[in-house]
Amino acid sequence: MRATMIHAPYDIRVEDRPAPAIAHPGDAVVTVAAACVCGSDLWPYRGVRETSAPHPIGHEFVGTVTEVGAEVGTLAVGDFVIAPWANSCGTCPDCRNGVQVACRHRAIWGGQDENGLDVEGGQGEAVRVPNADGTLVVVPGVTDPDEKLLKSLLSLSDVMGTGHHAALGAQVGPGRSVVVVGDGAVGLSGVLAAHRLGATRIIAMSRHEDRAAIARAFGATDIVAARGEEAAAKVSELLGGVLADSVLECVGTAESMDQALRCTRAGGALGFVGVPAGGAELPIGVLFSKNITVAGGAASTREYIPELLADVLAGSIDPGLVFDAVMPLDDAAEAYRAMDERRATKVMLLPRGE
Repeated sequence: MRATMIHAPYDIRVEDRPAPAIAHPGDAVVTVAAACVCGSDLWPYRGVRETSAPHPIGHEFVGTVTEVGAEVGTLAVGDFVIAPWANSCGTCPDCRNGVQVACRHRAIWGGQDENGLDVEGGQGEAVRVPNADGTLVVVPGVTDPDEKLLKSLLSLSDVMGTGHHAALGAQVGPGRSVVVVGDGAVGLSGVLAAHRLGATRIIAMSRHEDRAAIARAFGATDIVAARGEEAAAKVSELLGGVLADSVLECVGTAESMDQALRCTRAGGALGFVGVPAGGAELPIGVLFSKNITVAGGAASTREYIPELLADVLAGSIDPGLVFDAVMPLDDAAEAYRAMDERRATKVMLLPRGE
């Protein structure tokens, strides 16, 4: 089968790999219908995170179950499924508490399972899924989604659930004012999540008209291109002299966290989901003096998929709009370049071509 491999910074290759097979009774094999490149994939691509040896990459995919192990009880061959970005058993204490990202038996896409066996990355033609019952979510009544629905289903594997996680951490709700820092796919999903949760004023920070257009389509009432103190002053101006009740930090740098804190009112709440990229992101003195509540972290999207999926299937949300490019799997290297160079917000990869 064909799969995407990262060899070194800026070195992405699509190569032939052994086809996956059941290795444990709790496994399933999924033939991938669509995968994508994540903003967090750009950290190793750019060399911010070391790639010590070539390995498969990709942690977001949807597809059809083609084989199940003897102990799999909730899935059947032919089911169309969503694979969350974090594999999880579904039964350990952390999974039962809704924090599947901290699963004690978690396997790593493009890494290994708890038995030390290799696991394929999501950017390939097929994947062995350990902990299949606890990980995969069946899409009821769907076997061959069209491209529009495919994009929205794929967004639920990571970015839409992650944006939702940020909104919950920031205590977004009816009547709240919201600022979203970051205009990548997660930030844009955060805008949609804030709108879905009833926020009445949503300010998206963006300097890119194509991304600002998606933010508006998702419910942003205002776009702010300024940064630093000027951005906070603009937020205050838009909100009648106060800062935002809720702020979503969706980037992961010291600068983005500083921006988020500058835009949060005293007594407000900040939800952070940006993968940390170094720096002194949380100044305790600021939190102490402004009484800011901070919550967030890696999103357990498996916990959120059922409710978000219901809205997608009902047509009340269309998170797939974050995908502004579609490429065949063999063009994975170009997909990475397009996102790295900001020529694309998020690229969907099709193993069977466009």
